[in-house]
Amino acid sequence: MKRTSIEPRRWLFPSALSAILAGSGLWYGLTGTPQTETGMAASVPSPSATLADSTGPSLGSSGKLATDNVAQGPEHAATPDSLGPQPFAASLSGTEIDGALTADENGELVINLQVRDFFDYFLSTVGEVSPETAIQQIEAMARTHLPEPASSQALTLLDEYLAYKQASLQVMQTRLDPARAGNPGYQLGALGDALAQLKQLRAATFSSETHQAFFGLEEAYSEYTLATLAIQQRTDLSDQGKQALVQWHRNQLPEQLRTTEQHLHASTRQQQARTAAIESASSPEAAGRQLAELGVNQDGVESVVSYLKQREQFNQRFQDFRKAMDQTDSSGLAEADLEKQRQALLERHFPQEQDRTWARLKMLGNG
Repeated sequence: MKRTSIEPRRWLFPSALSAILAGSGLWYGLTGTPQTETGMAASVPSPSATLADSTGPSLGSSGKLATDNVAQGPEHAATPDSLGPQPFAASLSGTEIDGALTADENGELVINLQVRDFFDYFLSTVGEVSPETAIQQIEAMARTHLPEPASSQALTLLDEYLAYKQASLQVMQTRLDPARAGNPGYQLGALGDALAQLKQLRAATFSSETHQAFFGLEEAYSEYTLATLAIQQRTDLSDQGKQALVQWHRNQLPEQLRTTEQHLHASTRQQQARTAAIESASSPEAAGRQLAELGVNQDGVESVVSYLKQREQFNQRFQDFRKAMDQTDSSGLAEADLEKQRQALLERHFPQEQDRTWARLKMLGNG
C-alpha cells in the first residue's frame, strides 16, 4: 500500500469536503445526458449494489489476495455492522453500515471495495454534520475495532481518499461547451475525456492494488457504457450489427458486472415484449392471455386486465362527459352558469376524485 503521513494531512480536507461530496461520481452524472440523446437504456450500478452479494477478489496491503469482501471467522477483526440505536447523524438511523474495515490474520488491512463503501457511508453525512465529525467517526471506528497496523493503514488510506476527493473536484467541475452540448458526438468525447482524467488521477493517488479494488468495476462498466454509446451513434451498422457488438462488449465485462448486466438486458427485453403485448392486444382479456404466455403470473395478469378494463370504462365515461359538455357549451348560458354546469357534469360522470383529476388532465390534452 502507498504510504502517506497520516496526522498532518487528515485535517487539511474538511473545509473542501462538503463541496466535493456534493459532486462526486462525475461519470454517473455525465452518462445520463448522452444516454438520453441516443435512447440507451444502460444504467451504471453503484459499486455497493453491484457487489452486495459478491465475493470478488481484492488485494490486501501485504500484496496477498483477499478472497472475500469481508473477513471470515472470529480470528479476523472488523468494524461492526451498525452504529447502534443513536448514530451520530439522524439520516443513518435504522441503517446498517455500508462496507467494513477488516484486518486479516496478520493484522493487515484488507483492501477491497468494502473499504471505499465504508468511507462513503460516513462521508455521506457531511452537510448534516461537519466534515470533522464524519472523519472523526471513521477514525474512532478504525482505532477501536482494528489492531495495528490495520488501523493506521485504514487512516492512511482515508487520507488518500480525501485527497482524491479534493483533486477530483476540478474534473467534476468541467462543463460542456453550451454551443455543442446537444451534439451526441461531442458528449461522447467529453465522457471519454472525463473517464481518462479520473483514471489518471486515481492512478496517481492510490497504489495499483487500491486503485483496482476501489474503482476497477466502476471503470470497467464506464468503459462498457462508453463503447455502447459509441456503437449506438454509428450509422454504418444495422440494428443487428449494433446488438452483436454491444453483446461482445458485454461479454468482456468482469464476471460480477457481466452477470448483472445480462440480467438487466434480459429483463429489459422481457419488459419490452410485455409492453408490446399490452399495446397490440385487441381487448383486456387478449392482453391477459398474451402476458400469461410471456410468463407473467396469475396475480400479475389479473391486475393488468383489471386495470385495462378500468381504463376502458373511464374512456367511455369520458366520451359521454365530453358530449354532455359540448351540449352545455352550446346552450347559451352565461359563463358563471356554464362553469357550474361543467363542474356538476364532472362530478356526475366521475364520482371518484382520482377519476376527476384524470378527466381534467385529459381535457387539457395531458391524458
